[in-house]
Amino acid sequence: MTMPLRLDRLRGFIQQLAQLHQQPLDDTARLEQAAQSLSELVKQDDWLAEEYARPHPEHYQQYLLHVDSAQRFSIVSFVWGPGQVTPIHDHRVWGLIGMLRGAEINQRYLLDGQGVPQPAGGTERLTAGQVAKLSEQDGDIHQVSNAFNDRVSISIHVYGGNIGAVKRAVYGESGAVKPVISGYSNTQLPNIWDLSKDV
Repeated sequence: MTMPLRLDRLRGFIQQLAQLHQQPLDDTARLEQAAQSLSELVKQDDWLAEEYARPHPEHYQQYLLHVDSAQRFSIVSFVWGPGQVTPIHDHRVWGLIGMLRGAEINQRYLLDGQGVPQPAGGTERLTAGQVAKLSEQDGDIHQVSNAFNDRVSISIHVYGGNIGAVKRAVYGESGAVKPVISGYSNTQLPNIWDLSKDV
């Protein structure tokens, strides 16, 4: 027997984020409190609807779950097919990654004097229930991949804006920069994360 989805968990999380944006907090304090709330959300795996958990055979999926009416934050499920990886990219807003299922590898980058992305420290492995922060202070440029070559992983991302509409960039290994607006997999916008196209 299939258990009913606990959509109240996602609704409660949305309400918590909205309340955080009504308080006079700086981005650092807001990010810290939002990370605690996201950690509680991803400890439970009984609330994400199947249509937001479907992988694609060629590239990862970025499904919009909620965007605040004032564009102050968005919540997205990232569904990683086996071995799938993003290009090196930035966000230009604060962000959180919470692992719901499986695991992913996060590699942060810094740009050198010629604008070429260089790995900043070792890789970080996130497993179910863990949360990572992204900001100018924590490192905004990174590359993410499914930690598994034989199964799907799903992470829940929260951003300090409507990430599908934010103008940001993808970085090539030679330092080439490609401006992008990512959109979402559950809209009809083109997939800018297609790795078959060079930066």
